[in-house]
Amino acid sequence: MSATAVPEKTPDDSSKLKTFLSILRKFVGVTDIASVRFSLPAQLLEPRPNLEYWNYLDRPETFASIGKSDDELGRMLEVLRFWFTKDLKYIKGKPCKPYNSTLGEFFRCSWEVQDFVPEEANLPGVDAVANGTTVHDGDEKVKVCYLTEQTSHHPPVSAFYIDCPERGVSARGFDQISAKFTGTSIRVSPGQHNLGIFVNIEKRDNEEYQLTHPHAHLGGLLRGALAITVSDACFMTCPKTRIKAILQYVEEGWIGRSQHKLEGVVFRYDPDNDTITRLRDVAESDVLARISGSWHGKIYYTPTGSKEPRLLIDITPLHPVDKILPPAEQQLSNESLKFWGHVTDAILDKQFTEATRVKQEIEERQRQKAADRKEKDEEWKPRFFTGAVTPLGKPELTEEGQKALEGVRSGNYVLEESTVQGA
Repeated sequence: MSATAVPEKTPDDSSKLKTFLSILRKFVGVTDIASVRFSLPAQLLEPRPNLEYWNYLDRPETFASIGKSDDELGRMLEVLRFWFTKDLKYIKGKPCKPYNSTLGEFFRCSWEVQDFVPEEANLPGVDAVANGTTVHDGDEKVKVCYLTEQTSHHPPVSAFYIDCPERGVSARGFDQISAKFTGTSIRVSPGQHNLGIFVNIEKRDNEEYQLTHPHAHLGGLLRGALAITVSDACFMTCPKTRIKAILQYVEEGWIGRSQHKLEGVVFRYDPDNDTITRLRDVAESDVLARISGSWHGKIYYTPTGSKEPRLLIDITPLHPVDKILPPAEQQLSNESLKFWGHVTDAILDKQFTEATRVKQEIEERQRQKAADRKEKDEEWKPRFFTGAVTPLGKPELTEEGQKALEGVRSGNYVLEESTVQGA
């Protein structure tokens, strides 16, 4: 890019949405526009890679605190607290469109956090002395590590692994979305390979929790104010403790404004006969606690036998926290921030024509690599995960994946460049 290049005019949000809407209208009736992976001009994109943007650790301290409770109900509530904080970016900021991930692209980072226990929460089985708005175990910090890789291009799927070794808590899963444009909004659903987030607590006899994603709508396209609404149910199950949670998101409008209401119940269930999917079908005798509140504000739980709701978490003061990234000189060429670096720099410099040109070159190179593999009848395999997708939705790390994650833990990010070409 020339040093004398004149920055182009930055499109405002209104003109961005009009252009975006005109592109989307071409996909009315398409079953899944996410699988089409249409290419947007650079001025409509958030200058961030998808793998860096899309993670569930906007507040990693809630993840690190899972498993502290000695009580089974308390541990399910800790899982729920993590759930409500995982996507703060959509509550505190505007939804955006990052770069489409390319096959073999990967991202890794970490956070150093303290345990998180709201003073008012008083979770069952947690001994803590209230001191201020949060309760910490002294000044001890623990590390939460994250590794993700684009494992499939058609359909677009990425695998991820989260680990907090000091706490013995980990999580994994496949990210894939299905999107359909209705003409006024985009309905976003988990894809067929996205079976949710699987959380494991090693120090609690390897309890595993499966957290499924609800359907959501991206609205506001016509009025120029993007917003995400949810009016669906999702589920958290732990077969070992035989405890299940159902969360029902209720979008009740008042003078055109959503209230982001939430209702839920935590109850005993039979893992071998798991048929209950509605709040009203839960037998009162099985109920352990009820959940209520706003997923944009305060969320409460009320244990069975009590009439007084207790604060589980207050979303209001929370914002996404910054990541610890590998040094630029230790990032590989197919690592998200370096891979898209030239596009990001051009967008930030408001050189949108240049950014679009570089982006299109990247996309054309990936198409050519795919064609070369097809001609040679070569099968592409992920580097850090054992398979592109699995029937169980729970990816396993390869030896290189374990090495990469260990490097994130230790701060030694050095890896060899892969000889396998992406697509």
